[in-house]
Amino acid sequence: MALTSKDRNTPMMDGQLLRLPMAAGITIPAGTIVMVSNGDGMAYGVANPSMVAVGRAEESKQNSGAAGSEFVLVRRGKAFKWDNSQTDPIPATALCRPCYVQDNQTVRRSDQGGQLPLAGTIIQIDPDGVWVQM
Repeated sequence: MALTSKDRNTPMMDGQLLRLPMAAGITIPAGTIVMVSNGDGMAYGVANPSMVAVGRAEESKQNSGAAGSEFVLVRRGKAFKWDNSQTDPIPATALCRPCYVQDNQTVRRSDQGGQLPLAGTIIQIDPDGVWVQM
């Protein structure tokens, strides 16, 4: 498209609730961290370095069919309270710093030398969990 000099009615969405296609043969429990693969763009419930943490699953969903045959609702743009890792705990001094996905409900301080995906930014640390802006 060329540059416009006229007003434009540009569509928008809040981007906080996404309907993402699921990878084949997986189950994503409600309330867990959802990952999207850089390779196929499908949603997963597990973490590896080639994935991006998107947000929290709003529903429990199973895809026993082909990739993309089921969709999961994922909320993003909010802070979610995740479990703090027992093996690499996030200390109070990590406020406003990044943290990383350890599993589908746990975040940790380090990325293990680039082996874990970014979860988001730590905004509060409580005795029973870590609030992460995703």
